[in-house]
Amino acid sequence: MDRNSIIGIILIFAVLVVFSIVNQPSKEEIEAMKHRQDSIQQVEAAKALQLQQQQQQQQQVAEQAVLPDSVVADQLQQEKINQFGIFGAAALGEETFYTLENNLVKLTFSNKGGRIYSVELKEYKTYDGKPLILFDGPETQFGLNFFAQNRNIQTDQLYFTTTAPASVKVSGPEVKVGHKGMEKYNDELGGGTESVSFRLEVQPGSYLEYVYTLKYNTYMVDFNVNMEGMNRLVASNQSYLNFTWSFDVPRQERKSQFGEDRYTNIYYKFFEADVDKLSPTKSDQEDLSTRTKWIGMKQLFFTSTIIADDFFPIAQVRSERFAEDNQYLANFYAGISLPYEGKSNEAYGMSFYFGPNHFQTLRQYKIDLEQQVYLGYSIVRPVNRYLIIPVFNFLRTFISNFGIIILLLTIFIKLILFPFTYKSYMSQAKMRVLKPEIDEINAKFGNEKAVEKQQAVMALYKKAGVNPMGGCLPMLLQFPILIAMFFFFPTSIELRQESFLWATDLSTYDSILDLPFTIPFYGDHVSLFCLLMTATTIFSTYLNMQTSGSTSMPGMKTMMYMMPVVFLFILNNYSSGLSYYYFLANVITIGQTYVVRGMVDENKIRAQIQLNKKKPVAKSKFQQRLEQLAKERGVQPPKK
Repeated sequence: MDRNSIIGIILIFAVLVVFSIVNQPSKEEIEAMKHRQDSIQQVEAAKALQLQQQQQQQQQVAEQAVLPDSVVADQLQQEKINQFGIFGAAALGEETFYTLENNLVKLTFSNKGGRIYSVELKEYKTYDGKPLILFDGPETQFGLNFFAQNRNIQTDQLYFTTTAPASVKVSGPEVKVGHKGMEKYNDELGGGTESVSFRLEVQPGSYLEYVYTLKYNTYMVDFNVNMEGMNRLVASNQSYLNFTWSFDVPRQERKSQFGEDRYTNIYYKFFEADVDKLSPTKSDQEDLSTRTKWIGMKQLFFTSTIIADDFFPIAQVRSERFAEDNQYLANFYAGISLPYEGKSNEAYGMSFYFGPNHFQTLRQYKIDLEQQVYLGYSIVRPVNRYLIIPVFNFLRTFISNFGIIILLLTIFIKLILFPFTYKSYMSQAKMRVLKPEIDEINAKFGNEKAVEKQQAVMALYKKAGVNPMGGCLPMLLQFPILIAMFFFFPTSIELRQESFLWATDLSTYDSILDLPFTIPFYGDHVSLFCLLMTATTIFSTYLNMQTSGSTSMPGMKTMMYMMPVVFLFILNNYSSGLSYYYFLANVITIGQTYVVRGMVDENKIRAQIQLNKKKPVAKSKFQQRLEQLAKERGVQPPKK
C-alpha cells in the first residue's frame, strides 16, 4: 500500500470520527428521546390493558348474572388486583366530592384520583347568567402515570383518602372583590389559609399525596405532590413520572365570529425566556423539549394555568378544536414530565392560577402571566400597555359607567393629538389657497410630462413655504392608536357584561335587530353602534375631502367612500365598545373640523404665502455643503 492510500484512509477515518462527534445528541435530546419512549410504552401498555379489561368484562357479564353479590364483589376485587397489582385495593371505592373556597374561587375535588374536578369563579357569570365554571366533569384528566410491577398505573382511576371535611372555606376580612373593585388579588389583606390533602396509601410507609393550599383573596392555588416510600413500587428504570392534565373548555360567552373561538388557545412560557403559544386558528400540538415555567389553558377572558415552582423539564401540549360544538370550544391537553430519582422521598412543587385574564391581576405575579392578555401586534402593544390601560384604569377609579369612561378616554386621546391635527388643518388650508396655481401647472404640463409637472408643483410648495406632507402626521400618529384599540376592546375583561345605552355587553356586538337569516360576511343581526360609526366615517371623509381641496386620483374618492362600508361588514360582529369608540372619535373629528374652519382666515394665509414667495428660498444645510464642496473642487454650480 503506497503512502497516498494510507493518508487517504487516515483522512476518511478522521472525517467519520468528527462527523460522529458533531452529530452526537445532546443531553437534553437524549432525555427527550427517553421520555418519548417511556410515553409510548405507557400508551401501548394502557391500550393493551384496556383491551384486556374489555374482553374480561364481556366474558364476566353472563357469569355474574347468576352469581351472588358477594361472589361478584370478590371477582371484581380480584380483577382490579390483576389490573393494578398492589394498587388494586385502591381501585375500588365510591366517588365523593369535597370543596375548598375563598372569596374569589371555589374548587371541587374528587376522591377518585384526588383531583381537581371543577373550578368556579364566584364573581363571574356566563353570558346567560349561569355560574362560571372553568372546567367540569368526569372527562377531566388529572393525575400521575407511571409503571409499577410491570403495570401502567394511572392515579386518576384510583381512590384517595382524606381527613378533610366535605366543605372548607378560607375566611378573611370583608372586602369588595372582583376586577371592578381594582384590588390586588394576593394575601396583603390578611385572612386565613386552608389546605386539603388526598393520600393514596398503597402499603404501610408507601403513599402518594396531593396537597392543595388556598389563601384568602387570591386566584392562586398551591399544589404539592409528595411521594413517600414509593421507590419500592415504582419501576426503577423510570427517569420521569408523567403528570397529565386535560379537559374540555366550555363556552362562557355568546357565540360570535370574532369572539371566544378566536382567542381560546394554549400559551406557555419557557424558563427565563419568551412566551409562545399554539396556533390560534386550528388544532395544534407542540413538544416542549426545553425547560418550561408555566402552561396556560387560555380562553378569551379566563385562564387555567399550571406553574412550576422551578421549571418543568419536558412537556407536551395539544389543543383539539371543536368547530361546530355549541357547548365546548376545544380540548386542551398538557403532559408534563416530572423528574424521578428513585429516592424514598420525592416532592414536586407547583401552583395553579384559576382566574380572569385581567392585565393588572396577572402582572402582579411577575412571571409574564399577563402576556396571555392579547394586546395586539408588537408594534402597537406598547400603546395599549403604557397609554391605554393606565388611562383606562385611572378613569375607573373615579367612574363606574364604562360608556362615560370610553368617552373621556376618546377626548383625552384627541386632546393629545390636537396640536398635530391643527397643523394638518393649516396645511390643508394652504393647499386650498394654492389650488388655482396647481391647476395651472396641471394644465400647462398635462399628463405627458408627469416628471416636469411634479417638479414644478414641488418648487411651488417650497417657494410658498408649504409642506405637502403636513396633513399626514396626525394620521401617522393616530394609526397605531386606532389599531391598538382594535385589539384592546374585544379582549378587555373590564368591558365584559358592562352595558351602555342599548348595548348590553360592550365586549361583544350590540344588536337592535335580530335577522331571521344570515347575510354573508355581515351576520344575522344589526349593530347600531356599527351603523353610527359607518355613517360618521362617511361624513368625515366627505368633510375631509372638502377641507383638503385636493384632486384625488381616478377611483380614489370611490375607494375612500367604500372603506367605511367594508368596515361595516367587519365590525358588525365585533366589540360594540370598539364601534362606540370609533363613532365618538369621528364625532369629535367632525367638530374639530368646523371649529378650526372658523379659526382659519384664508385671506391671511394667502397674503402670507405671497410674502413667502418674495423671500429667497432658503437652502438646506445639505445643499449648502454640496455647493461648498463643489467650490473647493473648482466646479461651478449650474446656472438657474
